[in-house]
Amino acid sequence: MKELLGTGVALVTPFNEDQSVDFVGLARLVNFQIDNGVNYLVVLGTTGEPATLTKEEKEQVKETIIKTNNGRLPLVLGVGGNNTMAVVEEIKTTDLSAFCAILSVSPYYNKPTQEGIYQHFKAIAEASPLPIILYNVPGRTGKNFEPTTILRLANDFNNIVAVKEAAGDLVQAMRLIQQKPKDFMVISGDDMIALPMVLAGGSGVISVIGQGLPKDFSEMIQLGLNSEVEKANELHYKIMDSIDSIFEECNPSGIKAVLNKLAICKLNVRLPLVPATLELQQKINAFIDNY
Repeated sequence: MKELLGTGVALVTPFNEDQSVDFVGLARLVNFQIDNGVNYLVVLGTTGEPATLTKEEKEQVKETIIKTNNGRLPLVLGVGGNNTMAVVEEIKTTDLSAFCAILSVSPYYNKPTQEGIYQHFKAIAEASPLPIILYNVPGRTGKNFEPTTILRLANDFNNIVAVKEAAGDLVQAMRLIQQKPKDFMVISGDDMIALPMVLAGGSGVISVIGQGLPKDFSEMIQLGLNSEVEKANELHYKIMDSIDSIFEECNPSGIKAVLNKLAICKLNVRLPLVPATLELQQKINAFIDNY
């Protein structure tokens, strides 16, 4: 799927001081990505705080992004959860016409076996009219989505086209790249090792920092895909400290501090998350000023 090659960004959901959704800030954020060379947008991924949005707010977020984007970039929709029947129902009842794929996280909290994870995605694959990107993020789910399970799904279902691999384990990513079916894509879900994964044969990244530094980050990934290692490394080391900073407290509090500094949206997040501390804000502001 050529639409998923390069840099995708997991968009935040901006909030006003009164905790309502800031749709003006959201539109500004979308245009900032498009103007700076990002390849596709991920809507309502973890970074978008969907766990604390109402059903109505999610619809409004989707509408705002679709309308602002106006067909300029491919859109991927986050549809995942730990209740398989509910995820299947959501896929069947959602208008997916504006999206090129869905991104679905492996079930969190329940901690199913690998067979349980396989059956979960089998049900999703059988229900989905769109291609599916699997999502492995053991730091959030409490369970590693083993390469053998990912490869089994990739081989068994034509509409399972990619994995967003965010275990932070380069060896695991390399095993996936080595053993995957020809057209299956291994996408980094970890900003810090996105470039090494691309240079090892990965297809790109779904990034958080990418939406704060879209021009350089997407250029870095493109250089990596073109095997221009020296130039890509230069950008990676230029960006690197900001990646540490944005994940220091929690995501998306860190990236919202970056976007606040860039006057794109405010710092506000919804409980149980809290905004970046003053100390972190100062560190991020200093980084941007020197950048």
